[in-house]
Amino acid sequence: RLAGKSISGPLTAKAIAYAMGVLEVNASMGLIVAAPTAGSSGVLPGVLLAVQEEHGFSDAEMEKALFNAGAIGYIISRNATVAGAEGGCQAEVGAASAMAASALTELFSGTPQMCLGAAANALSNLLGLVCDPIAGLVEAPCQKRNAIGASNAIISAEIALSGVENLIPFDEAVSAMLQVGRRLPPELRETALGGMAATPTGCVLCKRIYRGQDEEE
Repeated sequence: RLAGKSISGPLTAKAIAYAMGVLEVNASMGLIVAAPTAGSSGVLPGVLLAVQEEHGFSDAEMEKALFNAGAIGYIISRNATVAGAEGGCQAEVGAASAMAASALTELFSGTPQMCLGAAANALSNLLGLVCDPIAGLVEAPCQKRNAIGASNAIISAEIALSGVENLIPFDEAVSAMLQVGRRLPPELRETALGGMAATPTGCVLCKRIYRGQDEEE
């Protein structure tokens, strides 16, 4: 991106970099805001900081966008879940992406219906995404999934603002996410027993990490 060779353009490139950066801070025991969770904490700030820098929105406008995002997060938390242990990564990064998509839509003068459509689209795009942290740590593949969540939010907002309506209403998308999450086996809900965590390389990394800790102790 710094070399001026971004494939996706400056907004998305910045959102990706910032989203991944927040997860770096989290992994190094730094201070982050769990919005809605630590594992998905990069999506919302990644998108909003990038769009403010690229489009010059005021802090007051950003505050309104955050209220919008908070409302979406509240609805998802109240009617479903944002916990990876309960609903998989679709509940964490999916919810964060929905929050960012709705906030972004409001910033660009979208209607409330467009905001809900963007949030529903963001959720549906990540439906079924499992939670499979390698070695049980909120690092990989979590960091890159935050980048995906940020990109998904931008795409979902763009679609909503273009006037393309989402066929499934937001409330129903939230309900569908919850039902899918309940059907995920325990191995794919933050236990590090399936998915990428259970690959041969994932298992080797896990042993290496915890063997090193045992030696230090």
